Amino acid sequence: MVSRPSAGAALASAALASFTVWITWRAKALEAGLQSEDQPAVLLHKQAPDFSLPALDGRMVSLAAERGRRTMVLSFWASWCGPCRLELPVLRSFYERVHKPGSDFEVLAISLDEDSGAAERMAKDLRLPFPVLLDPSQKSAAAYGVSGIPALFVVAKNGRVAYGASGFRPGFEVMLATQLGIDPKLVLGRGPNGKPSD
Repeated sequence: MVSRPSAGAALASAALASFTVWITWRAKALEAGLQSEDQPAVLLHKQAPDFSLPALDGRMVSLAAERGRRTMVLSFWASWCGPCRLELPVLRSFYERVHKPGSDFEVLAISLDEDSGAAERMAKDLRLPFPVLLDPSQKSAAAYGVSGIPALFVVAKNGRVAYGASGFRPGFEVMLATQLGIDPKLVLGRGPNGKPSD
């Protein structure tokens, strides 16, 4: 004789199945990002929402503290996001090519991982040279209207959003160079004369 599962077991199974469907849908929605740049464009030319987030090195980083000093590039990502694993190495290469001590821009990689260990492992694996911030509650992401990752924003020195886009776009480093007033040839490994550089 086959025994039937208890009502509690059946209810628990149904709840687990519902949660699994929801979390899979949410992860896919975030990972897929938006098919256009329209959503992040809502903030264009508006004051960037301020935030103060902990960095992996333990210090607190505040966007407001940078206003008037440097242009800020904000990259929202998570360790489980496939397109983020494509974008972050390109962002690292861009940074290593053009960022110097005293540069008038900085990149902040804002992890949406609930587990700081996952963010730390990915930052280490990818050898990210810029500050990695933790936003496990995703409050700053919500303030920026992030509904798909990776999401990239450029906040001008005046504190206004100059650029915003969701999803990985090959060649985005040329757009980023343009936003930062950097010769795109430098990003593509070419010197000012157009010849390959080291």
